[in-house]
Amino acid sequence: MITETHHITVSGIQVEVVRKAIKNLHLGVYPPHGRVRVAVPLVINDEAVRLAVIDKLVWIKRQQAKFAAQPRQSQREMVNGESHYYLGRRYRLRVHEQNGPTRVVVGGVAFLDLFVPPGTSAEQREAILSRWYRAQLRRLLPPLLEKWQAILNVQAAFWGIKKMKTKWGSCNATVRRIWFNLELAKKPEQCLEYIVVHELLHLLERHHDNHFTALMDIHLPQWRETRERLNTMPLGHEEWDC
Repeated sequence: MITETHHITVSGIQVEVVRKAIKNLHLGVYPPHGRVRVAVPLVINDEAVRLAVIDKLVWIKRQQAKFAAQPRQSQREMVNGESHYYLGRRYRLRVHEQNGPTRVVVGGVAFLDLFVPPGTSAEQREAILSRWYRAQLRRLLPPLLEKWQAILNVQAAFWGIKKMKTKWGSCNATVRRIWFNLELAKKPEQCLEYIVVHELLHLLERHHDNHFTALMDIHLPQWRETRERLNTMPLGHEEWDC
């Protein structure tokens, strides 16, 4: 499919313009910093895009203000008492320096216990915790994918987990490949399921058009509330890519 991407500036706002073989114009504002993206049919020129952005300027600035106000964690130091999230719940980190294999254990409803060798650096501790988050997603995702692939009658050829900078997930419908953001391990399972459904539906409809929205409404009627919850929860300190 032909796709052309470039940027224009409208009233001081940088706008990503993506031209492709679609029928309607779609404007979106995306976390974490309110990136503005407009997908348009190949025949629509920049002046028409500019007018569409100006028409939505108040809404765009409202969305950007919402993202700017979203809480963000500071750089993690990986020390005792520090806050970390798992499946939407906030935990306090307890670091145990001892010989033996590294591991992470959920200690009741309040603590994440991190077992590391003496002298482990903050970067090494963070890498251990990231591996644990990845393992949790690899445990949580298969049942959700199995459930929703059966419901939607679709099949992903491949799925994986990686850090992304502006997206909770992505789908390449041509090769049926889906990626999930590692940060989802920190979010409630309801949010994880929403992203699973969202990305699988792109195997039926590539674009965020009325048909896609209708499918979301049918299969996950509360998806808007879940999306709002996901996009207003605290973000990690890192920059990350709905």
